[in-house]
Amino acid sequence: MIARHMRLAAQWTTLVPLLAVVLLALTWGRDLPVWVVALVTLVLAGAVLAAVHHAEVVAHRVGEPFGSLVLAVAVTIIEVALIVTLMADGGDKSSTLARDTVFAAVMITCNGIVGLCLLVASLRHRTAVFNPEGTGAALATVATLATLSLVLPTFTTSKPGPEFSTVQLTFAALSSLILYGLFVTTQTVRHRDYFLPITRHGEVITTEEHAEAPTVLTARASLALLGLALIGVVGLAKGVSPTIESGVEAAGLHHAVVGVIIALLVLLPETIAALRSARRDRVQTSLNLALGSAMASIGLTIPAVALASLWLSGPLVLGLGATHMVLLALTVVVASLTVVPGRATPLQGGVHLVLFAAYLELAINP
Repeated sequence: MIARHMRLAAQWTTLVPLLAVVLLALTWGRDLPVWVVALVTLVLAGAVLAAVHHAEVVAHRVGEPFGSLVLAVAVTIIEVALIVTLMADGGDKSSTLARDTVFAAVMITCNGIVGLCLLVASLRHRTAVFNPEGTGAALATVATLATLSLVLPTFTTSKPGPEFSTVQLTFAALSSLILYGLFVTTQTVRHRDYFLPITRHGEVITTEEHAEAPTVLTARASLALLGLALIGVVGLAKGVSPTIESGVEAAGLHHAVVGVIIALLVLLPETIAALRSARRDRVQTSLNLALGSAMASIGLTIPAVALASLWLSGPLVLGLGATHMVLLALTVVVASLTVVPGRATPLQGGVHLVLFAAYLELAINP
């Protein structure tokens, strides 16, 4: 019976990514009727679940923290491609697209995903335990990248408005790449043990004993299917975005809500994977996914849009408004206080979730 269920799981997680890519090719750039939007939404949800499955297969093969890095970077690279594609379409709203998407990713990961994982792990295991050295290093990198890329443009004077000059944008892009590369080297080479899950007694867990690692062939197949599933998730999310925009406008909501909804869809694979790790008392893996995604979103998006701005017309607005800067500062302070002890209770998870709720509320009612 168990073998049969495993075969069924392998079949649908193989078929759904292929179906998602085929459906994406058939619907790309077209106005979709309601029944097609419903079908796309179902396939999108299946692609999210398939992406999580294949990410876990790859993570089990390569181990932590490489597994978390694979999913975070894969999602972000495809997300960056989507942002640049949307910016190339032009329009008045494209000037703030990169800023809104990156900030949404930071708030979703640092408050939404972190809060959910801490709450789930602490309710299930009384306290959530993690490595403060690795998590603190990740948080410091996210805070620095966010400040350099999203806060400073509001205060620079070389160019009118919350924009960087060409020299400033080049510096921000290079700094983002250098910091991200330095962090990845620290995470995977020099201080890998800082980013591994730990036991209740603070001992590093280097291997998982509950199951045999998949073969190299299986891991490579899952890596390829993970890429297809993520392409399907991001592409289909773009396909349903006109319907989402119409619904948002009909409801009289602010246009920023569209970016939040799209970001939530794109980050669903990481959210589900992080929650699964939290349920298994592997909170460090959850935090690797959350903070790694935030870092990759900034560290890869800013250089990409800086390069794209060479041929894209129109302004590139990166600076946050006063309300969002307050939320970002409060997030950094609260996250720092959460990380320092190396363990968290439901209270810390609740605080992060309230911050995330405040961000959503202000997106709907700015």
